[in-house]
Amino acid sequence: MQQFLEKPPDGKVRIAVDHREDAHFDELFKSLGADVERRALSVGDFLCSARLAIERKTRSDFEQSVVDGRLFSQLPNLISNYERVVIIVEGTSGEGRLARASLLGAYAAIAADYGASLVFTDGMEGTAELVFAFAKHEQLGKRVPLRIYAKKKTFTPSQTARSIVESLPMVGPKGAKALLAHFGSVDALARASERELSEVPGVGKKRAKMIRAILAYEYREDEDQPH
Repeated sequence: MQQFLEKPPDGKVRIAVDHREDAHFDELFKSLGADVERRALSVGDFLCSARLAIERKTRSDFEQSVVDGRLFSQLPNLISNYERVVIIVEGTSGEGRLARASLLGAYAAIAADYGASLVFTDGMEGTAELVFAFAKHEQLGKRVPLRIYAKKKTFTPSQTARSIVESLPMVGPKGAKALLAHFGSVDALARASERELSEVPGVGKKRAKMIRAILAYEYREDEDQPH
């Protein structure tokens, strides 16, 4: 059952915060005048209304999430559950995992392939102010209530296959369809060589190399920890 947090009588903004986020956010939001609901969120790090979810990443985590494909597995889930999705990249410097061209490509994919908004903040204080502004606009301006649990969608097998392929680095909905149309299945795609991947229209050598690298990457449990 969907659960809602209706706007309280005093008109205060409410923000749902994922339980893994830094507890300092609770203090920051409360100092801005918001009520905080800390929950185990199924998608997103902050929920501002029934239609708007925010994913927060530090610059270093953003870079790593592009390298390992995690960001592009999170985005389909976010956009399938929320009408508006915002990615906040927090911090003034990363760890140099990605070249500038690769970073710009990731920024472009977020907006052009997934339709999500991308904004940058200097630190936690700036992030808190921005999240609060979104929540205030949604709840008090547009009067959209805050829904805690994301809606569930049922996918066809082909849609599920496409969502799997979309989780690969630099692969959006259009690219996923092209890859599946070319190889016929996720299994055939996973077994494809870098050369074979590069032959798919719109993929190219650079993207093929990234896809092949993540498909062949050996899983490490120590890397698979909440950020």
